[in-house]
Amino acid sequence: MSNETRATRIFAVALSGIATFAMTVSPSAIAALGGDAATVVADQLHINGKLAVSQTQKYTVHEIQAPSGTVVREFASPAGTVFGVAWSGPTMPDLRQVLGPYFDQYIRAAAQRNRRGPLLIEQPGLVVQSGGHMRGFVGKAYVPEAVPQGVAIDEIR
Repeated sequence: MSNETRATRIFAVALSGIATFAMTVSPSAIAALGGDAATVVADQLHINGKLAVSQTQKYTVHEIQAPSGTVVREFASPAGTVFGVAWSGPTMPDLRQVLGPYFDQYIRAAAQRNRRGPLLIEQPGLVVQSGGHMRGFVGKAYVPEAVPQGVAIDEIR
């Protein structure tokens, strides 16, 4: 067997292992609001998107672009906790995935609304802003207590 064939087989086995891991990873392991930034790769695989990472002095932004064109940005503190998420694009992201453990709180608050239009939820421990129109959705969510000192809320976009 040639070295090239051996390398191809090793790559195929490794890729198969990664794919198996991605399909079996529990939803709680997906990087989401309040989650661990180290699991962003699982999020990327779930979205089937391209990941780009940028660093500032105060936080790291993990930007995942889905094949649909929707972009999800996860803002992680220096400690590695996702303190904010933002999205924009032609489709809404899976908010159960993006909001993680805050999803149920979001659903309860959204159900209490009795009007149409942009959504604004401001509760202790969770802020969600979402709006847009067909093929043009935008939004963000953050945990006020987890936002690093010196980070302006407007930076979460």
